[in-house]
Amino acid sequence: MKPEILLGIAACLASGPVWAAQHYSVTGLILKLDESHRTFVASCSAIPGYMEAMVMPFVVREAKYLHGLAPSMLVDFTLVVEPDDSYVENIQIHDYQNVEQEQLAVRRLQLLDGLDSTGPAARMLELGQQVSDFALTDQTGRRVTLSQFSGKVVAATFIYTRCPLPNYCFRLSNNFGRLQKRFTDRVGRDLMLLTITMDPVHDLPEVMANYAKTWKADPDSWRFLTGPPAEVQKVCRQFGVNFWPDEGNLTHSLHTIVIDRQAKLAANFEGNEFSAQQLGDFLATILR
Repeated sequence: MKPEILLGIAACLASGPVWAAQHYSVTGLILKLDESHRTFVASCSAIPGYMEAMVMPFVVREAKYLHGLAPSMLVDFTLVVEPDDSYVENIQIHDYQNVEQEQLAVRRLQLLDGLDSTGPAARMLELGQQVSDFALTDQTGRRVTLSQFSGKVVAATFIYTRCPLPNYCFRLSNNFGRLQKRFTDRVGRDLMLLTITMDPVHDLPEVMANYAKTWKADPDSWRFLTGPPAEVQKVCRQFGVNFWPDEGNLTHSLHTIVIDRQAKLAANFEGNEFSAQQLGDFLATILR
């Protein structure tokens, strides 16, 4: 939605010559930033009583309010709508809080990894860095390398098939199921979906193939990957994915990543609080 349209809506909502500014709490996923024009574009959740979920631009009154922000960040902010103006204030990065029973254990593991400069955490990629090639095996038994998707956008997430919580691994996989439907004309051509197990000892190719049936996944465009435990762990730790056995299950962090056409890390979404719509909007921006 263009800024002038938003201003028009604000003007229409005014019920008299004196109209108090309206304040709305918004959560949005940043798609683009333009500090020179003091604007950002975000995929926003619905604002009850005001607008449906949509992609739209926002204005801040000073460019400094955009410092420290970057595309792919989930942010909370206040949208101020006046009769003849609108702008954003109180922008805060939305910190994902792991609500698993073992959330403190996840954080402790991340801290311990960070203290070991030679360990896996030292190799965790930052946005814009080149992603190292890797080789795993998909649900049909084929060898799959990241480099074979050169020139394509790649989205990947990390799961294990026995995960008992529907709002964790299943939700991340379901997000990809919705992406498969949204980008029907793009997946397999210039967009690849990868689901990587964190439990390769159990999640053999035939297990991954059965799991993939839930979403009617096309094995040529949505690969469910497994492999030797050491190789899987190497891939996972590159993106900050932590996991370990715990009473028959896995305690783990949640990550969804996007790799651009140049094999650079474009996004690393932690948690499960973003929507499939927001993830799709970000991918649409990268694909363009």
